[in-house]
Amino acid sequence: MKRAALALLGCMLAGSAYAMPSFDEVRSGWRSSDWVLLGRDGEPLQRTRIDTKERRGDWVALQDVSPALREAIVVSEDKRFYEHSGVDWRGAAAAAWANLWNTRTRGASTVTMQLTGLIDDDRQPGRRSVTEKATQTVGALWLDHAWRKDQILEAYLNLVPFRGEIVGLSALSQTLFGKLPSGLNEREAALTAALVRAPNANYAKVSARACGILRDMKRPKSSTADPCMNLDSYVQLTLTHTASAAQRPSDSESLAPHFARRIASEVHPQAGARISSTLDTRLQRFARDTLARTLLELNARAHQRNVHDGAVIVMDNRSGEILAWVGSAGGLSNAPEVDAVLALRQAGSTLKPFLYAKAIDEKRLTPATLLDDAPLDLATGGGLYIPQNYDHDFKGWVSMRTALGSSLNVPAVRTLVMVTPHKFAKTLVSLGLPLTQAGDYYGFSLALGSADVTLVSLANAYRTLANGGLAGPMFDLPAHASAVPNKRIFSPQASFIVTNILADNNARTRTFGFDSVLATRFFSAVKTGTSKDMRDNWAVGYTSRNTVGVWVGNADGAPMWDVSGVTGAAPVWAAVVNYLHRHTASSAPTAPAGVVRMKIVYQNDIEPARDDWFLSGTEMSRIALSANAEGAAPGKGTVNGGAARIATPTDGTIFALDPDIPASRQRVWFESGQGASSGSAWRLDGKPAGRAQRMAWLPWPGHHTLELIDKRGEVVDSVKFEVRGAFAKTRTKG
Repeated sequence: MKRAALALLGCMLAGSAYAMPSFDEVRSGWRSSDWVLLGRDGEPLQRTRIDTKERRGDWVALQDVSPALREAIVVSEDKRFYEHSGVDWRGAAAAAWANLWNTRTRGASTVTMQLTGLIDDDRQPGRRSVTEKATQTVGALWLDHAWRKDQILEAYLNLVPFRGEIVGLSALSQTLFGKLPSGLNEREAALTAALVRAPNANYAKVSARACGILRDMKRPKSSTADPCMNLDSYVQLTLTHTASAAQRPSDSESLAPHFARRIASEVHPQAGARISSTLDTRLQRFARDTLARTLLELNARAHQRNVHDGAVIVMDNRSGEILAWVGSAGGLSNAPEVDAVLALRQAGSTLKPFLYAKAIDEKRLTPATLLDDAPLDLATGGGLYIPQNYDHDFKGWVSMRTALGSSLNVPAVRTLVMVTPHKFAKTLVSLGLPLTQAGDYYGFSLALGSADVTLVSLANAYRTLANGGLAGPMFDLPAHASAVPNKRIFSPQASFIVTNILADNNARTRTFGFDSVLATRFFSAVKTGTSKDMRDNWAVGYTSRNTVGVWVGNADGAPMWDVSGVTGAAPVWAAVVNYLHRHTASSAPTAPAGVVRMKIVYQNDIEPARDDWFLSGTEMSRIALSANAEGAAPGKGTVNGGAARIATPTDGTIFALDPDIPASRQRVWFESGQGASSGSAWRLDGKPAGRAQRMAWLPWPGHHTLELIDKRGEVVDSVKFEVRGAFAKTRTKG
């Protein structure tokens, strides 16, 4: 029979010059309906549908198909597949005899014959004519002669249409079962094979066919259990979810949806394209999962914090490659399609390192310089601007190192007065931050981060500090590596000093305590920030190799409840940098030429003696306050002709609340001058407030009137002030 078939094949090929493509041509011509974003390791990160006519996955090699499915296809479609030469003459004869007697029977088309029709782009659905059957027969004989059996079966599984728009095993396996073809079990394999013959049949017909296939697969085996038990409900449940499942990629191929959109807008990929990116697949998955886990913990029932969104970005310091880009919290987010890495948000305290770097470069400050953390009133167009810490009390005189490390607001504003908002805004723009207005528009609040920035621009600005003051471009595809030279923003000396401060856990203790989540077991420099009304929460920093930026908040701008930089974004930041350096060290930068390390001592133990870094020519060993500075220290009060008066707050003060400090620790201090008697009392908004020369008040937004009452009950002084900014909201019970 085989010799006759080959003779017939030879005659027909000689007469018609019949030819079909090779296996390699068919495989290379296959195109997925998606384009795939790959990580730097070649692993798929994101699959995005482009061709809407058919849903096709990647080509699947036969060795990556489960043995159960290979068996099910052969059992159901071509029992003598490995025996015949492309055409099952015995089956064809039996089918012809049955047709002669009008007996219903399965068709005689083999897998090889079906494949010839699948390869033919001009195939028409429905019954074939005698001529088409003959052509198909010749094609099957040719394929069996030119291709190996494993190639025929592999091509068939990749080209065969299934239910609805699904073509090929890869798309079916991911859509129906959410797994790769290598993982299909016997029941899944039987259902898949059943859909080949009747892809759009109803549940009952598909189930009946799958049951027959299962029994044929089990027949040679000694098993007494009915393989079709509960099969009807299984088939119905699986096929019911086909439509919805087809719209979502598997978890393993949906790691970077926002980054993929960014790439698509740049290169406009075609269906079947596979584009390699700079992302690290494992790091991307870890960052995504860590963000989701942290948000779940923040929203635990016992302490709901009303925070639903977040973003993470990781960069390589030297190259500028983007290693991770998590644009949202996915299913936890109220707006999962919004890319929070690119969203404009208020920067909070994260701009302070750049301010101090600028001041150091201008030789206005050193890390040891004392700054007065005391009430400060600055005239603005809208009245007096009074920045506050509200951390129990003002700290008094502190070093610049402490001011930056502990994120104190008043010293930052005092520094901005020296640098000027105009020059500081120009510095921020040169760093790549998207400020849309000149410095005068933001005023002194720019020191506290009143400008809107994006996470990607902020992280790249911190990368400038990590690279010794050189700002450089970042890139997302290997082909996009830029030859643009880096731009000098800060001197290597100022960058080194600011980095040294951001890495100094002792400098943070005034605000964050010694045992902070920001303290890592290796070198890292980090800054947190929280914007007005707790709407934005940041943690941005770097190690010797990588820069990591994290934002948490709500996409719709809703305030969080009692969340600060150290409790919201910082745990995600710490987890990511620990992951990055789980096997590799992170070493502190080497001091550049032009900086000097010197032991310093403070008069009256204002701060402990220590070693600190200075620009050459600005070093000092002993630091003391002048007589005028000591006289102006907070708490001294003033005398106005001996009459009792209110020393603080002054009339017209505007308090701007700092959301980075926990609500329970925020206070406004009322202080009377030296002329006040011991029997004096305070009255706020017409109601008694307390008796003390100096007392703390939990601030409340609005306009207020404060009166100082003597022991006879008469008002001896009165001031008006305003508190701006909402408090951390507490969760209502019910």
